[in-house]
Amino acid sequence: MERQIVHCDLDTFFVSVERLLDPKLIGKPVLIGGTSDRGVVSSCSYEARKFGVHSAMPMRLARQLCPEAKLVKGDYDQYSYYSNMVTEIISEQAPLVEKASIDEHYLDITGMDKWFGCWKWTQELRQRIIKETNLPISFGLSVNKTVSKIATGEAKPCGEQEVLTGNEKIFLAPLSIRKIPMVGEKTYTLLRNMGISRIHTLQQMEVVTMQQVLGENGISIWKKANGVDNSPVVPYSEQKSMSKEHTFMQDTIDMEFLKKIMLTTIDELAFDLRKDRKLTSCLTLKIRYSNFDTHTKQVKFSYTSSERVLSEKVLQLFQKLYSRRMLIRLIGVKFSGLINGSYQADIFNDSIKDISLSQAMDHIRLKYGVNKILRGISL
Repeated sequence: MERQIVHCDLDTFFVSVERLLDPKLIGKPVLIGGTSDRGVVSSCSYEARKFGVHSAMPMRLARQLCPEAKLVKGDYDQYSYYSNMVTEIISEQAPLVEKASIDEHYLDITGMDKWFGCWKWTQELRQRIIKETNLPISFGLSVNKTVSKIATGEAKPCGEQEVLTGNEKIFLAPLSIRKIPMVGEKTYTLLRNMGISRIHTLQQMEVVTMQQVLGENGISIWKKANGVDNSPVVPYSEQKSMSKEHTFMQDTIDMEFLKKIMLTTIDELAFDLRKDRKLTSCLTLKIRYSNFDTHTKQVKFSYTSSERVLSEKVLQLFQKLYSRRMLIRLIGVKFSGLINGSYQADIFNDSIKDISLSQAMDHIRLKYGVNKILRGISL
């Protein structure tokens, strides 16, 4: 039985939500992100993209390119609310759903064509989402996740596209290699220097050649270029929290040592958040004194995975919580209120410098191990 995989993506999701909240933004160029010149664009409308603006661009440059754009700081609580609304609608009807991010879902509807056509079912689901949420959404339908995701991109804005079984290579051939998931800026530049710009050229290459050039990653890219992807749709489940605790060999009141432990823990957990493509909205600090009395305090805030923001919060909590002037034997930190969100830092407040630093450190840790690079406070 041929698989039937749907990929759906809410178009310019943050912008679309802001336009629901403020209809005056409809039809106008909109920038969402840090409102200062040091901020970063987290999302932008199609009207702003015509001026060359794109996500992750410094806000100062974006405002120079599109001075008439309306600037909105962004509200992740609202985005999470509408994301969950869409997830509930999809989960009511689809047998197997994977929530890939706050605005993306994969659906495995294999076998549903026995009762009704998969394409018709997909179209009806899309219309229901648009009707009940007033949010624009695009769909792609094919035999696997890669082709469906690329089809969704081709269907935008607010469209739908089906790639019939057996037509995967034909569909992909004329497209730019940029369309292939996993082809980032460095890989794109390398392939362009080899004279490769279209997926058709990759399809004609030997897989061994791609492996020699890009290693194991080259094999994956070659398979995707040929429409081959056997990765399953992973059922969606919400992780509620993540935490770490440190019990000391000797009870202590050394404030510098305690600060180091808290900030190191925050750094490790924030990396775990970004690695798992999640954001947190609640931080809990736990202190256990030498007499085993245990006290906790928590604070809620806008969704983030920024160690800068989270470090500030944990130190503020400690100042409020530590009042006994007694030796401490354990400190614990917990993140809760987790949602999916693939953002490297606090996109509404951090500067491009902050985000670049987090991205660089995350890249090194993913490649060489968590402890291969540390912040100064951890030394």
